[in-house]
Amino acid sequence: MSGNKKQRTDLQRSTNIVYQAHHVSRSKRGQVVGTRGGFRGCTVWLTGLSGAGKTTVGFALEEYLVTHGIPCYSLDGDNIRHGLNKNLGFTATDREENIRRIAEVAKLFADAGLICITSFISPFTRDRNEARRIHESAGLPFFEVFVNAPLEVCESRDVKGLYKKARAGEIKGFTGIDSDYEKPEAPELVLKTDEISANECIQQVVDLLKEQNIVPTGLVEEVNELFVPENKLNLALADAAALPTLSITEVDLQWVQVLAEGWASPLKGFMREREYLQVLHFATLLDGGVINLSVPIVLPVSAEKKESLDGCAAFALEFKGRRVAILRNPEFYEHRKEERCCRQWGTSCPQHPYIKMVVEGGDWLVGGDLEVLERIKWSDGLDQYRLTPRELKQRFKEMKADAIFAFQLRNPVHNGHALLMQDTRRRLLERGYRRPVLLLHPLGGWTKDDDVPLEWRMRQHAAVLEDGVLDPKSTIVAIFPSPMMYAGPTEVQWHCRARMVAGANFYIVGRDPAGIPHPETKRDLYEPLHGGAVLSMAPGLTSVEIIPFRVAAYNKTKRAMDFYDPDRHDEFEFISGTRMRKLARSGENPPDGFMAPKAWKVLTEYYTSLQKD
Repeated sequence: MSGNKKQRTDLQRSTNIVYQAHHVSRSKRGQVVGTRGGFRGCTVWLTGLSGAGKTTVGFALEEYLVTHGIPCYSLDGDNIRHGLNKNLGFTATDREENIRRIAEVAKLFADAGLICITSFISPFTRDRNEARRIHESAGLPFFEVFVNAPLEVCESRDVKGLYKKARAGEIKGFTGIDSDYEKPEAPELVLKTDEISANECIQQVVDLLKEQNIVPTGLVEEVNELFVPENKLNLALADAAALPTLSITEVDLQWVQVLAEGWASPLKGFMREREYLQVLHFATLLDGGVINLSVPIVLPVSAEKKESLDGCAAFALEFKGRRVAILRNPEFYEHRKEERCCRQWGTSCPQHPYIKMVVEGGDWLVGGDLEVLERIKWSDGLDQYRLTPRELKQRFKEMKADAIFAFQLRNPVHNGHALLMQDTRRRLLERGYRRPVLLLHPLGGWTKDDDVPLEWRMRQHAAVLEDGVLDPKSTIVAIFPSPMMYAGPTEVQWHCRARMVAGANFYIVGRDPAGIPHPETKRDLYEPLHGGAVLSMAPGLTSVEIIPFRVAAYNKTKRAMDFYDPDRHDEFEFISGTRMRKLARSGENPPDGFMAPKAWKVLTEYYTSLQKD
């Protein structure tokens, strides 16, 4: 590719030099580089025509690995020519020198323990083979990845307008037009970017790196479902029918559903004491890496039941006379309720709604391996919304989502919530994402008595979409099966991590998430902004980016919800939940623009139904 002024590149070769060995070994570097131990230095060499997608894949792969705690760096062809190689043109000699320099730089990054991703056309086999030799002679892995898109596809993309100039004769020696591209004969991987999405390309590269033991198998949030395989179901059903039983509560069954569908992966069942102590004291699972799991998922049992089941190799869990699961290799341990409550909630106040259940529950806990006999269904007309993590991932794939942002809620959606979700989508588009998808994910397990029931919340959410406040084409509404614990910043980590398991890579955190007033003092039990602050620091959540809460209030001038500006305080009105409920009960309308009209109508119907009851 000519058109640039030829610059002098003749360099004198150095003499009288001796290579000096490092004192620090690669294994030692691997212990301190990044948050996941182990030396992972290598180079992923992306090669292909201009417009094939090398830069897109390279930067997306870099983002993916870094957010999963794997240090890496992406070297892009255009970027390098702005600095290190700005004295090189596009003659055959300069192209050869361009690739040689990049190979040497990539080798240094790899030797430092990073995964180096290079995005260069590198059209000639000889130059790519030399890059491989440079790495292999240093004992460093080198993976050639052919980013393969037909010339006509690359030319149709032509983001930089270079093909058009080459066709017009304004650029000479342009690869694919009047200069050959020599396709790799035996690359480690071929990415057909005209057939698969960027996310699928990343997954294929990550799979390659996992096969080569560069990336740990635990890097990806694997969904560990606990359902009995279909070919073993009859045997399990027969086994369950003959086993002693433990009757469980509705809340216990909700936790069975959480475990069975994989939301708490990698747990294999209710927590044993070792897992319980890790979670209670460190808010993480520590066996197999640092895995954020901030709430105990435990099964309480009475002393009498513990006595009758102690020594059993397995027993069935029974709900309303129906055997739903088998717990194998059970381990009983003491349920130290006050200690648990003080650590999980920061209080042992017995009037706290979930603490009340803990206090009234069994004095023992039992953990073990769970085998769930069938999918948990509630037959309430909402089961179609209860999508498992695997089902959600499939839906995201079908929608070709390149960013998934999740919003957890247990309350009706008003336009302040919608503003936050709309603003997040706008910012993701500005960052270059093309198909961001919103996961509107209301909590569907147990909630306290004065919360709006799930059925009414789902009707209200549907009305918000029907009114066009949120875009139905880029939104998935699904139900998160977890019970609500009202444990503030401790619980919000659980909410975020569960969505991460389902494929979300952005999480919107609101004000005072999972918080309630103290049952006795009526003051906020948790500082309202600590939920977002804790999420931004929490270990084991590196693969999700936290979207911080922004205060929204009713703008009286705009007659709409707007982000609060303290410099224009007089323009804003804060509409409390208490006032909203009072308006709904009396059948009055809120200020125009506070909530979608159809959504408000659902709320007034709910509160009117309470008065009738």
